[in-house]
Amino acid sequence: MATITANDWTYPRKLRDPLLAAAGLLMVLLAIGFARHMSQPSVTLSPWMIVHLSAILPAIPLGAVMLWRRKGDRLHRRVGRIWAVLMVVAAVASFDLHGVMGHLGPIHILSVITLIGIPRAIWDARRGNIARHRRTMTIIYTSLIVAGYFTLIPTRLLGHFLFG
Repeated sequence: MATITANDWTYPRKLRDPLLAAAGLLMVLLAIGFARHMSQPSVTLSPWMIVHLSAILPAIPLGAVMLWRRKGDRLHRRVGRIWAVLMVVAAVASFDLHGVMGHLGPIHILSVITLIGIPRAIWDARRGNIARHRRTMTIIYTSLIVAGYFTLIPTRLLGHFLFG
């Protein structure tokens, strides 16, 4: 497989724009849900949930910034490292969140994808396989957004915050 440099490639708008729109809408819905929760704090969050949310909430907009801006420069690498750490912390913390099922559920597959994908993507970037790095990071970010929407189901905690 031929490698390409990061600056030779940008995300096609047909992929990037819907993903950014989905991320933006997710952030708005989460903000509304948290605002509702703060005005009527009826649920106490576990320490693992606080860690998980503290990592996820900045990871959503940081990932959007990474999709939108120029690739391969120093800022890309710095923000990418921060985003990767946030994602790993969120994935590890998710394994102590059992939600409605009382045990690990199908959504935890996305945590496994993250824990395998982040080191792989870093390895690929360092080896110059930018296409595979980009594909892996896109899959992980898309998984983050999909998981975020699943948390808005009314029977889940964030869905309860949003819908009451």
